[in-house]
Amino acid sequence: MRSRIVYTPESELDDSYSGWETIKRVAPYLWPKNRVWLRVRVVLAMTALVLAKVATALTPLFFIAAVDALTPEKASGSVGWLLGVSAVGLVVGYGLMRLATVGFNQLRDALFARVAQRALRVLARETFEHIHALSLRYHLQRKTGGLSRIIERGVKGVEFLLRFMLFSIGPLVLELLFVGVALVWLFDVRYLGVVAVTIFLYVIFTFKVTEWRVNIRRQQNKADTEANQKAIDSLLNFETVKYFSAEERESARYDRSMRAYQKAAIKTTYSLGFLNFGQSLLITTGLVIVMIMAATGVENGTLTVGEFVGVNTYMIQLVMPLNFLGSVYREIRQALVDMGQMFALLGQPPEIIDKPDAPALSVTGGEVRFNNVDFSYEENRQILHRLNLRVGPGETIAVVGPSGSGKSTIGRLLFRFYDVTSGALTIDGQDVRDVTQKSLRAQIGVVPQDTVLFNDTVGYNIAYGRENATQKDVEEAAKAAQIHDFIMSLPKGYDTQVGERGLKLSGGEKQRVGIARTLLKNPPILLLDEATSALDSETEQGILDSLRAMGHGRSVITIAHRLSTVVDADKIVVLENGHIVEEGTHGALLAKNGRYANMWHRQRADMADA
Repeated sequence: MRSRIVYTPESELDDSYSGWETIKRVAPYLWPKNRVWLRVRVVLAMTALVLAKVATALTPLFFIAAVDALTPEKASGSVGWLLGVSAVGLVVGYGLMRLATVGFNQLRDALFARVAQRALRVLARETFEHIHALSLRYHLQRKTGGLSRIIERGVKGVEFLLRFMLFSIGPLVLELLFVGVALVWLFDVRYLGVVAVTIFLYVIFTFKVTEWRVNIRRQQNKADTEANQKAIDSLLNFETVKYFSAEERESARYDRSMRAYQKAAIKTTYSLGFLNFGQSLLITTGLVIVMIMAATGVENGTLTVGEFVGVNTYMIQLVMPLNFLGSVYREIRQALVDMGQMFALLGQPPEIIDKPDAPALSVTGGEVRFNNVDFSYEENRQILHRLNLRVGPGETIAVVGPSGSGKSTIGRLLFRFYDVTSGALTIDGQDVRDVTQKSLRAQIGVVPQDTVLFNDTVGYNIAYGRENATQKDVEEAAKAAQIHDFIMSLPKGYDTQVGERGLKLSGGEKQRVGIARTLLKNPPILLLDEATSALDSETEQGILDSLRAMGHGRSVITIAHRLSTVVDADKIVVLENGHIVEEGTHGALLAKNGRYANMWHRQRADMADA
């Protein structure tokens, strides 16, 4: 027996995929397989990036030459090779270099945009598909608000990483190399030494402080996730909040999470101020030292005025991206944290997987068999015990029993939301574990106790039963479910919005939409899971008529609490504590005067008292 998978809650997903592991996970999206043109775009974008930095490094040379050309002494200095050009020509050259810098940068962005956006789309889709592939066990314990926040931040993190790591950190390193070469060539190695020490201290300080700030940001993220989760949870349960006059309680619960967020956000702001001041102190100190050295050189006659101005220009060129480095590094670290959580989510394994080369389910008659099935959700709490149940082709079997007896578990096993612990569940002799999940679920229709609808139109929700269904198909299914006339009475007919989870419709109307949706699917096997238990008696009777018509010619498993809804079943199975304690027709079970008969008489008495 396979050991059960233990899923990590969203709030506890760590960032173990951060750093180089995360970068390695993202890299294939930047160099996509079998996408030659996209790879060409990456190469062209990198070429444009290098050309932009070359233009950036050359720009101060024209400025130095222009200043020297305009000085009375006409000093040649280290850029004398440019002095054959007029001052006006040098200024034009300076402008062209600046324009080239901007032009190549914009070309780089334009070339890379398609690659980056495709990477985002593919990664977002993979995450979405993976979440749908996770088992029901995961989705029963998930927190939708926290999950959506992790996906949102993770995808944004990828976008930021692609944009800034490639186009900020990489270009910054390239620019530092070019400026270093320029400083040695124009001046001497001492200038490069001061700049190198300044940059070294700046980077160390920035990284150390930023790592501290990332830990604060983690706390801020956690509080943000919890606050968002509580807000969504409260809004989804709007009516429950109103029933218990719990608005203030919910507000206080939300505020507690927001207070934690506020505390972390204030720490973030304070630490940012410390980071910015420290960076400014280091850069300004380095700039002043270099300017003093250059000013001394001008006084000694070893440097020209243009070179003095040029030193300042190069230093400013370095200061601007370095000032940016602190925030970029922090955002990159945060992006890695966010992406690490998303990749940790992608690392959550699916519990139910198809066997390699599993065939599609072939339904010939629709016979369903539970053969000595044991099942438990948890190790020490067994739900079903040696269950033997057969549903013949075209037969209707009802499963009844008290709450917690295992009735709904039968439906979950039938859809293979879980695998049986031992024994086998077969359809027309094929073990459901040996066929593909998609083909299995395509052959089974369900009408649940509470039909949940998408926040879309009535027509969309019915058409969901079969992909590419025509309007005529939808209307025929609605007529069979006896809801067509109601839909046509609505102002927008089939284009009427049903609201979130279908809340704009009554319980009976939602059930009929669910029936129409399943009729459109036209499955050979049908599961009715407490399909009328939430309805009033008058509405229930109409729905029952539709369900009986729907079950004609299909193999039907009806899970019911109200015994009056299953009196016409071919066989009724009484389940108690995971064991079948009685089975037979309604009449035969009443004649036995056993467990079923007691349940029947008790329910009749309750109805009479009501």
